[in-house]
Amino acid sequence: MLRKFVGAFLVMVFCVGFSLAEELRGVISKVDGKKITFSERKSKDEKGPEQVLTVADSVKVVKAKFNKETKKLEAGDALEGGLTNELFTKIGEKGLFATVVTDNDKKITEIRVMARTK
Repeated sequence: MLRKFVGAFLVMVFCVGFSLAEELRGVISKVDGKKITFSERKSKDEKGPEQVLTVADSVKVVKAKFNKETKKLEAGDALEGGLTNELFTKIGEKGLFATVVTDNDKKITEIRVMARTK
């Protein structure tokens, strides 16, 4: 009986922690050290307000790839140099389209870049 209770409790804790994590699609307009200026995309033509998010120490910076079977963007290969890559140091006027994954503290744990890279 105790084993079932502990197992159910662990599953509940995992689900609550997972549900607090969030995936945000939008545009990165500026990277300044561990601070990223990000605008969430509300619709095709509408952007949300700019917000400054902090990057976690163990952030993963990857190229996004489209999975045709699930019709979702997934993490691909790691981006060389992470946040010091040329994509982040030379962001254009339109910004850099990306999916940002945050944890329950609103720290960025993963950045999936949706741009053509060399």
